[in-house]
Amino acid sequence: MSQATYNKMWTDAQKDLDIQLQREREEFLQPEKDRVKVFKLLAASYIKYMQIFRNLETAHDQLVHRQKRAVIRQELDGVIGRILEMKKEMVELENSEFHYIDNILEDLKLLPEDIEVPIPRYFIKEKLEVLQQREKILDQILLNAGLQTQKPVKAMAFEEAIKMIQVAERARQGRCRAAFMKQIYLEEKREGQTKLQVQMGPNPDDAATCIQKVWRGYIQRKKTEKMREEEMIFLGMTLPPHLKATSISQMHAGQINALQGEVQERHEEVFIKDKLRETEGLNIKETLQDQIGQCFIECRHIIGKFPDYPTGEAGGSMAILSQKTPEQVAAELAAKKEMALQKKTQKEKKEKEGKEKMKGKKPQKTGKKEEEEGWKMAPSNFLSIMEEGNSQYKAVWQNRDEGWDFLQDHDPELIKEEKREEVEEEIRVQVDELMQQKLENLKLAVDGEKSDKQKKGRKSEKKKKTPLRKKIPEMEEDLTPDRTIDSLYRELVEEGLLIKAKTVNLSDYVGEYSYLGTTLRQVDIEPMPSLADVRQLIALYGILPLGSQTVHEKAPLVKALLLAGPAGVGKKMLVHAICTETGANLFNLSASNIAGKYPGKSGLHMMLHMVLKVAKHLQPSVVWIGDTEKIFSKAVPKAEEKMNPKRLEKILPKFLKALKAQDRVLLVGTTNRPFDANLKPFCKVYQKIILIPRPDYASRFVLWKHIILQNGGAITNLLNISCLAKVSDGFTQGHIVQAVQAVLTELRLLQMTRKPLRTAEFMTSLARQDPVYKEEEETFKVWYTKTPLGKARTRALADSEKAGKGKTKEGKKGKGKN
Repeated sequence: MSQATYNKMWTDAQKDLDIQLQREREEFLQPEKDRVKVFKLLAASYIKYMQIFRNLETAHDQLVHRQKRAVIRQELDGVIGRILEMKKEMVELENSEFHYIDNILEDLKLLPEDIEVPIPRYFIKEKLEVLQQREKILDQILLNAGLQTQKPVKAMAFEEAIKMIQVAERARQGRCRAAFMKQIYLEEKREGQTKLQVQMGPNPDDAATCIQKVWRGYIQRKKTEKMREEEMIFLGMTLPPHLKATSISQMHAGQINALQGEVQERHEEVFIKDKLRETEGLNIKETLQDQIGQCFIECRHIIGKFPDYPTGEAGGSMAILSQKTPEQVAAELAAKKEMALQKKTQKEKKEKEGKEKMKGKKPQKTGKKEEEEGWKMAPSNFLSIMEEGNSQYKAVWQNRDEGWDFLQDHDPELIKEEKREEVEEEIRVQVDELMQQKLENLKLAVDGEKSDKQKKGRKSEKKKKTPLRKKIPEMEEDLTPDRTIDSLYRELVEEGLLIKAKTVNLSDYVGEYSYLGTTLRQVDIEPMPSLADVRQLIALYGILPLGSQTVHEKAPLVKALLLAGPAGVGKKMLVHAICTETGANLFNLSASNIAGKYPGKSGLHMMLHMVLKVAKHLQPSVVWIGDTEKIFSKAVPKAEEKMNPKRLEKILPKFLKALKAQDRVLLVGTTNRPFDANLKPFCKVYQKIILIPRPDYASRFVLWKHIILQNGGAITNLLNISCLAKVSDGFTQGHIVQAVQAVLTELRLLQMTRKPLRTAEFMTSLARQDPVYKEEEETFKVWYTKTPLGKARTRALADSEKAGKGKTKEGKKGKGKN
């Protein structure tokens, strides 16, 4: 598609964003009591923002214009952050991580694919060179340490090896013999034909016919090519011959521009800046000097002496030129007085409440007030970002004439406006030095004052006392001040704590959307989440915040994420997908991996300090703890006592406390037995818990198709995918993958053309595996109801049932009276 198409896509997205921002101002500021109405309102806004996000991301990825991309990028961060805020509100409203909005999608005539969270491509594109370089370094370290994972060579007996060599050698000799005999046969045949030709002589008619065939074929091909070319020119698919020469030269120039693009991007702004300095530098310098000189004169007339020149830290001449008028000062003082009065009233209220408590009077609960007032949207950190981007679009890009800009790569006028400020700042520093000297000369000449700046400076230095050093928490203390990040990185790789993530995209986690979620909830049945819902949560809580610094700092902070579910549902795959989509480093702090490494308390502190330091410096980073329930286990089995799995139990909360909003580091735990852990400390560490179920029928149907095709198989009428999906009820994705790989061997793939795949072939390999039984699934459900969010959900359902019963009783009483 052309640049005009993506410009139109951006324009449409901006119109939708403008409408959505208007809705935010009108609808979300008013309190609402009906929770169902609130959820519908939130879900509709969530869907709309997701569509805007998709269009903005596509436009940002495909547009070449750098300044347009900068505006879109700002809005993208705002929209992503707003989506995360909406998600938080929906979770608090429903007390559930999974939401079923199929009825709203039906009303809006949208597909489930329309609310699939897109992964912004700039997460990887912007730091592609850095990631490639880091991957090379990691491979080199692993290779030098002998940790590079290679395919294991299958051990073979001596006799088997001799037989294999004999077979290969005999086959080679047979091929050579066959080729030799064929050559002899062809030579004999050729000799016989030449003898016949010498005896009989060539036939002139045959020769003429052969020449005619070749010539007529050549002429016809030329005519056909010419007709096709004329047809394509007529349809406008290709350029006419007189314009084709210029297009070829343009293509050649385009290739050269593509190679030189990076150099041009770097030097274009420098060139414009230098040009501005040459053309406008003198005028800027003169105007600044005149303004500052005028300020000196006015100040001497009012005060009676020249003022002291502000220091560079105070802003220099900026502090002089940005002096406020008396009206502005009066307004500021009035505002300060109002603030002081408000603080006093707040203090008085608090004192009154304290007195009431002392007397034994219970203050009114705020919960009832909130219920009476109704639900109200929490203040947003991203609305201002979106509004700023929207206003910038309206002011600069909405009605801008771009007919002259054929390349659509940048606008030099806008670069001039940006660089003019930088040039002014540079010149201001030079002017400050000159005017400071000039002021000292004026003081000497007019007032007879000497500059005692140095003396004052020395006195002030003497007076200043060094502030007392605050005590730093253990995790924030730098235990390796003399070591570089490269050396720490190398050590962590060699110790096996920093591992190479597998290249897996989130889209590879195949699963279908749940189409009956709303229907089941209306009948008071809590549906099991689908794999598409799990994929969406991983994108929202894991990938989007790690990919963008602005989003991570301002969005609802998620430091730790727990993936719980039966073995084989793809928990580790999702961890690797987070790293692949964001370009994050992967640290493995599983109990089995850190066993015997960095012994003792000091060793443990050093290990976590090194992980934290490298993770923060080379962010984004993912710290993965496999079988994380072992850290918080109630009782350690005898077989695992040497491993000491509970080493991290006490220090892990401190590790999370050391992570700030600006640190793009995510702790991800995976477990297939969460019910073995102590619940309180477990839920304290992992604030977000995602329960991953076994796949339902729709997901299994898609999975069988996808995995068979991925492993080189072909789907025919003899292969009943629906039957396989029904039979594999209770089996996980891992079971299906193992079954397919067991059937589709190299030999079976070679036989595919004459022997198509049949349904029965997969049954035997599937029957050898143990499925996830209902008892295990129920155990996971019961455990999840004990988590904080699960408890809140059951409490809310119980309250709604009571309210429903109360209404029915009132209705019956009313009927009885009548």
